[in-house]
Amino acid sequence: MRIENDIKLDFKDVLFRPKRSTLVSRKQIDLTREFTFRNSKQTYSNVPVMAANMDGVGTFAMAEELAKSGIFTCLVKNYSANEVIDWIESTGKDLKDSWAFSIGTAPDDLIKFKSIYNEVGQEHMKFVCIDVANGYTETFVEFVRDFRSNYPDIVIIAGNVATREMTEELIINGADIVKVGIGPGSVCTTRVKTGVGYPQLSAIIECGEAAHELGGHIIADGGCTSPGDVAKAFGANADFVMLGGMLAGHDEGGGEVVDNKYVQFYGMSSRAANEKHFGGLREYRAAEGREVLVPYRGVVSLTVQDILGGIRSTCTYVGAARLKDLSKCTTFIRVTQQFNSVFVE
Repeated sequence: MRIENDIKLDFKDVLFRPKRSTLVSRKQIDLTREFTFRNSKQTYSNVPVMAANMDGVGTFAMAEELAKSGIFTCLVKNYSANEVIDWIESTGKDLKDSWAFSIGTAPDDLIKFKSIYNEVGQEHMKFVCIDVANGYTETFVEFVRDFRSNYPDIVIIAGNVATREMTEELIINGADIVKVGIGPGSVCTTRVKTGVGYPQLSAIIECGEAAHELGGHIIADGGCTSPGDVAKAFGANADFVMLGGMLAGHDEGGGEVVDNKYVQFYGMSSRAANEKHFGGLREYRAAEGREVLVPYRGVVSLTVQDILGGIRSTCTYVGAARLKDLSKCTTFIRVTQQFNSVFVE
């Protein structure tokens, strides 16, 4: 047994320190980022906010709407191959830089990917999100390595992990972008059920540093409950920020509206998700996600405006004319929650 005594931080533990700025309007802020990915050599240029591959969020309709604002969507895993092919043929061809197909590591997942890829080709299928709850297994690393060997030009998103050594391991073995976050999501109960996790802000800082030293990239996945949290993730040097709960409850996510007020939202390891997609929860597993009713929010465009407007406002407070510069302009003030005061570390 070992105890690490270093301070680790979540979003709630810090605030941005405002700085002198020459910016006069939020209109001046450029939220686009341009990346060239380490292993696939593919490029990306857009707003690096992502919709999570969750029921009620990672839908075709959400991808189409978010693409209008330059935002990326990881499609939920549970679309059939034919559904994805039909969507690509009808709409997805024009959005290839704005979505990823999501898979796990089961043989059926790979079969589904191959059937879609063989039909539409890499020209129309640029990104894949290889998504598992525990990115620390040898079999997961082997899967990523084999996938890279077989599909050298596909941009591989892989995760989830929360420490620098596994971020490095995944990038070295073929991942372009590593998903960072274990347990911070609003409907994730991994920390409660297993006691496993890592404070998200510190995970972003440490994994981001590890990835960037190798020429890789990271996604801050989970824990954001407000536009300010999204800005903090970017300030901590995340390349992308993935959102689930903040994009749930909208028309584009589907789902039944209850009493004209609420929409069901659940984690993808919850009992509800297991019953919907896998015929129930296996006897050797515990549900690691909760089921909640989120407020019905109508069209997602208003929420997108709120999120992007908040990030722009953050940039004006710290003097960053481009999102690219936000981390360089960031000084975090650590907040002492117990005494409701702040001090500079």
